[in-house]
Amino acid sequence: MAAFPWHARSRNYVSESEVCKLESVPLDFGDYHPLKPITVTESKTKKMNRKGSTSSTSSSSSSSVMDPLSSVLDGTDPLSLFAAAADPVTTTATMDSTRKKRDKDDSSAVGSDFEPWSSKRGEILSRYTTTEKLSIVSGSFSRKATTTGSAVSEKVRTRLEELDDLEEGSQKELLNLTQQDYMNRIEELNQSLKDAWSSDQKVKALKIVIQCSKLLSDTTVIQFYPSKFVLITDILDTFGKSVTISGLLFFLPDNFSPEIVNDTAKETCLNWFFKIASIRELIPRFYVEAAILKCNKFLSKTGISECLPRLTSMIRGIGDPLVAVYARAYLCRVGMEVAPQLKESLNKNFFDFLLTFKQIHGDTVQNQLVVQCVEIPLYLTLYSPAIDWILQCIAYHAPEVLLTEMMERCKKLGNNALLLNSVMSAFRAEFIAARSMDFIAMIKECDESGFPKHLLFRSLGLNLALADPPENDRLQILNEAWKVITKLKNPQDYINCAEVWVEYTCRHFTKREVNTVLADVIKHMTPDRAFEDAYPQLQSIIQKVITYIYDFSLLFSVEKFLPFLDMFQKESVRVEVCKCIMESFIKHQQESTKDPVILNALLHICKTMHDSVNALTLEDEKRMLAALINGFIKMVSFGRDFEQQLSFYVEARSMFCNLEPVLVQLIHSVNQLAMETRKVMKGNHSRKTAAFVRACVAFCFITIPSLSGIFTRLNLYLHSGQVALANQCLSQADAFFKAAVSLVPEVPKMISVDGKMRPSDAFLLEFLCNFFSTLLVVPDHPEQGVLFLVRGLLNVIQDYTWEDNNDDKVRIYTNVLHLLSAMTQETYIYHVDKVDSNDTLYGGDSKFLAEINKLCETVIAQILDHLKTLGKEETLKRQSQLALYFFNTILAHGDLRNNKLNQLSVNLWNLAQKHGFADTKTMVKTLEYIKRQSKQPGMSHLTDLALRLPLQSRT
Repeated sequence: MAAFPWHARSRNYVSESEVCKLESVPLDFGDYHPLKPITVTESKTKKMNRKGSTSSTSSSSSSSVMDPLSSVLDGTDPLSLFAAAADPVTTTATMDSTRKKRDKDDSSAVGSDFEPWSSKRGEILSRYTTTEKLSIVSGSFSRKATTTGSAVSEKVRTRLEELDDLEEGSQKELLNLTQQDYMNRIEELNQSLKDAWSSDQKVKALKIVIQCSKLLSDTTVIQFYPSKFVLITDILDTFGKSVTISGLLFFLPDNFSPEIVNDTAKETCLNWFFKIASIRELIPRFYVEAAILKCNKFLSKTGISECLPRLTSMIRGIGDPLVAVYARAYLCRVGMEVAPQLKESLNKNFFDFLLTFKQIHGDTVQNQLVVQCVEIPLYLTLYSPAIDWILQCIAYHAPEVLLTEMMERCKKLGNNALLLNSVMSAFRAEFIAARSMDFIAMIKECDESGFPKHLLFRSLGLNLALADPPENDRLQILNEAWKVITKLKNPQDYINCAEVWVEYTCRHFTKREVNTVLADVIKHMTPDRAFEDAYPQLQSIIQKVITYIYDFSLLFSVEKFLPFLDMFQKESVRVEVCKCIMESFIKHQQESTKDPVILNALLHICKTMHDSVNALTLEDEKRMLAALINGFIKMVSFGRDFEQQLSFYVEARSMFCNLEPVLVQLIHSVNQLAMETRKVMKGNHSRKTAAFVRACVAFCFITIPSLSGIFTRLNLYLHSGQVALANQCLSQADAFFKAAVSLVPEVPKMISVDGKMRPSDAFLLEFLCNFFSTLLVVPDHPEQGVLFLVRGLLNVIQDYTWEDNNDDKVRIYTNVLHLLSAMTQETYIYHVDKVDSNDTLYGGDSKFLAEINKLCETVIAQILDHLKTLGKEETLKRQSQLALYFFNTILAHGDLRNNKLNQLSVNLWNLAQKHGFADTKTMVKTLEYIKRQSKQPGMSHLTDLALRLPLQSRT
């Protein structure tokens, strides 16, 4: 194939830039703004009815955007239409009720600030466990067949017999169950209830609920009772929801009136209440009626308000105080769900409990505890979930005066610690904090035998972490609390309290008091390595300290802070604590720092994180640790002391050599340091600063080879070479660029990107394009040949093994033509300040231009050879695309006044269209561009070219 000589066209970059500038046109927006509401004119046309009659079309203007779905349905959704057709009275009631609900602020409803029972469920199940064997009564729930034609009275009699059969001992008792077996059995009963209900076996469902409710009278394994209550009330809740839904035969609004409930639904509800009334035993009768309490709303407006006091009074018949308090808790649960505004009944429920509280110390309970070998402190903790829940319900949105009343009642009961603890847990923190000294006085008078005082101080501390006590009392409160806490011998009891009060100390006092508290914690937790069992609490303490003391110069001046960190001996926990501290530093440190105390401490913390990395560490974990360390490195600045800054980076490199992203950050930081030095010297380096920037360059050159990512290395060689060039370190820049050239052959065919293997060609193409842009301004070395870096790179590209199914090699060669064309210009498009590029060095020398043209001929030959290989049927589309790509290169950079180049461009144009794979739209636009350019000064030769470029129609 004959060689095509390359003739680059002369460019005047300044005038071209002026031509390419956008024309500034003043715009008058008037009242228009893209964020304003759009005014839409809406045309409504009623559809043709079935008889074919049409209605008139009306047009209305709307100031808001119409919902297209609503307009299609004429403002009504299909479900609303269906409901309206079913019961117009109901629909009217629903709409009225919804409107009233929207217009009225219903303050009696339970809001999102009320902690639901579901959030307490898991904690109770995990806390109240047992290793003792349990028993459960199991009934045979077979459904007796009845004849289809039996009379209603016969059906009723059969069902009553089934209920009697259940109560008269048709059950068998399963013994020696483990806790897990027991829980599995309860779950089976819950599923049986659902199955029975779905198959319309209502009596069977009721029998299951009665049987489960009876289990709540059994306290033979007393320490498991709270968990048993949770499991069985789950079944009761399932039953209550099922009955309520079955009574509701059509959709009802939230605040419906009993008058709109139809007779069938009322009769169904009454039937359930009559069935429950026939249950002989008190506990199942109470629980089952409480479960369906909501059904009273279908019968009368006052149904629930009448039932709650009656159910409250029923609980007085339960002899065991533990069973009774959980029954009260369940009634409060149901009451808050269906009628939260009826606080009087809830209060009465709790005051009833207070009246019977002395039963706890009675002979019956004491004998029971002796038989089960349960100590009184453990027994009292069984009451906590129930009392806490009851008080939470009572205290919800309650006035402050109710707390005063509760405190008086506690005093009358001798300041019972259990009740006092629940009161502090239930009422608003602001109320408790305001009376902190009163509570401390009551705590002092408590009897410690049943409920330890340190738990009371812990509850008080939890409140003071949320609300502030009176300022004058703050120090006295801390002294009184810490006086008790520091005397605790058991490390676990101690740390549980100390964890809470550390927050109070950090919140209200100086580093002196915080240091004293930390010293006390170290003193208590170091003997016998007690800290090993308290890592969660110790982590919590660290978190609280750094939350309130986020000035790190102040934090590290707390003498006992770093010794406190030394208690975290377990590596995984230690690393988590270090991560916490670093996250806080990055979040709160607003300005860069050179404080030696901060630097030494944080270097130690970062070193701890770095040293935790091993072969098993996950990539995500490595990324997180590297990000934290990088955040620290970015915040370190020694101002104008650049040598000290470089020394810090050198030290950091030795400390964090196993985390590649940190090394990458250090290279970028050192490059930035070199550029800052150049900025300070305004590009005129002295002997000292020249030596310093060479030291920076050497740091990067030494560090880059230690990185594993090949494209990371390539890009850093290029970036660091650019920095060296900007600082007039020409030989060092050549070394970087040579290293990059020699690394290109090592690029693998596939690389890992975000954990997935991807072809590397696109990344290599992007890198080489950036490299070519830099090589334009790199001056030739006097002892090397002309364009030695460009030639070296072309040789590497030629020898690189490219995939057969892609054309990246040709695209690279085409970009080389762009570079070589730019090199032939008298003045290059850009320069590096104080660096003479080849346009200055060669001054347009004819031998230099001849060398460039020879290279261009070689490159063009390679491109044309590749186009020739794409002449097979399966590659014709690629041939068309590349031919047009090469044509555009010649159009942009070649001198088309040269006949051979002009003919080559025509041939490429025809080749692009030859087989019908050309993008016609692109070619039309290209031809229009050529015609426009032909009207520019000195471009008239493009007129003839345009005439020689036909557009073939695709048929």
